[in-house]
Amino acid sequence: MESFEDQLKKLKNRYESVINNLNQPMFDSNGVIQRYKFPILTAKHIPIHWRYDLNPETNPLLLERIGINATFNAGAIKMNNKYLLVVRVEAADRKSFFAVAESDNGINKFQFRKRPITLPETEDPDTNVYDMRLTEHEDGWIYGLFCTERHDPDAPKEDTSAAIAKCGIARTKDLISWERLPDLISHSGQQRNVVLHPEFINGKYALYTRPQDGFIDTGSGGGIGFGLTDSMEKAEVLKEKIIDPKVYHTITEVKNGLGPAPVKTDKGWLHLAHGVRNTAAGLRYVLYAFMTDLKDPSIVIHRPGGYLMAPDKVERIGDVSNVLFSNGWICDNDGTIYIYYASSDTRMHVATTSVEKMIDYCQNTPEDGLRSAKTVDAINTLIDHNKDLY
Repeated sequence: MESFEDQLKKLKNRYESVINNLNQPMFDSNGVIQRYKFPILTAKHIPIHWRYDLNPETNPLLLERIGINATFNAGAIKMNNKYLLVVRVEAADRKSFFAVAESDNGINKFQFRKRPITLPETEDPDTNVYDMRLTEHEDGWIYGLFCTERHDPDAPKEDTSAAIAKCGIARTKDLISWERLPDLISHSGQQRNVVLHPEFINGKYALYTRPQDGFIDTGSGGGIGFGLTDSMEKAEVLKEKIIDPKVYHTITEVKNGLGPAPVKTDKGWLHLAHGVRNTAAGLRYVLYAFMTDLKDPSIVIHRPGGYLMAPDKVERIGDVSNVLFSNGWICDNDGTIYIYYASSDTRMHVATTSVEKMIDYCQNTPEDGLRSAKTVDAINTLIDHNKDLY
């Protein structure tokens, strides 16, 4: 049997090889986004001292004490020239929590800080928290909006899976110390995906919502909503306007929700969202883009049809298969956009693009015509445009 010291050395070597693995760009034929070969964060990236008792007297067999199941659905922000992700880490006990991982270049060598985030609780403690969207707001705070999940108190006693989802709100200046604010009050059902707009709209805070009837099913709700609140300290949206609805026989047929906070450009606000449709193999989550008006972000000005990214190869396999999900991206000063996305509720990836490419994509990709004949019309129009060019 190996000694404690030899086993620990192997653990440390394996961990170092994981966090120091260098990524490689992959060819992608759509020309808009650049995928990379390796995930940037997995359960193996979790520090050893989070999982193992490293004292040979209390853990002589060097057994893992706290198991980690997945690292996914991360918010993103750039601070002090570092690319920071607030990652949803799911332990083996199914509880999710937040932890900050950082990289010098946004693509390689992401490493978790020494401790996960200690998130304050409200008077009604969360059972689970996840999927934080980060917004650096013009009021000077960095806000983290996330889903807070609690058991449904009105569920039958034998139903131990019924849940209620609300939008939790916290704010920080450094991603270290967090102030917990009251949950968002919404009058349109449950809220699992809420995103804060980075600027005031008519002197108010603007929120992108996803109202739904139940924890899982959207029911009569659904679509990406837009609403205003006077304050984030006591956030309440009285009225929501659906700006991007779910639509029959499209990538948003079952539900859709905004991903990260939008990116401001001189042509309008760039948005990244997820769309969900049903298949014989279950739900399929893809990522899509659209643009809204610069002065009034509740008005969609460009709505390219279809998806921007869909699960591919190993991305299709995981805890919840056939899923791509993003709630974080970073736009650099040079116009490079880093899209941080999770695959199948298991691992984190990065893809890169640019503001120029995303605007071109949104402005010049035909909208979904909602009928097969319209898709053929769009292809024939492109063929005619390319006459004598192929």
